Amino acid sequence: MRFHHIGIPTTEPREGETYSAASKLFITDIDSHPYRVEWLRFEEGSPMPELIQTVPHVAFAVSDLEEAIEGKVVLIPPKVTAAGHTIAFIVEGGAPIEFVQVSDSEDCR
Repeated sequence: MRFHHIGIPTTEPREGETYSAASKLFITDIDSHPYRVEWLRFEEGSPMPELIQTVPHVAFAVSDLEEAIEGKVVLIPPKVTAAGHTIAFIVEGGAPIEFVQVSDSEDCR
């Protein structure tokens, strides 16, 4: 497991954000930020859990997503994102934690 990015909810529009209609979410690209910050701006009525909408999360790259979430409190079960990554969120100590499944050849800085 290694650091992948940090996600921070915001109410301010950010340069370069893209829109996900399914999630009612504007999101920035972590690869365009020097510290891999992902800004998340939610529209009213977003189906995303309130915890994701209100509390920053840290994301870790893992090679086996199912193993990473085994026995954990799963907030968002594994799903494929628009970018083609398989992700899942758990809750640990009241905070959301994201796991991103990557191949061994992917660089996460």
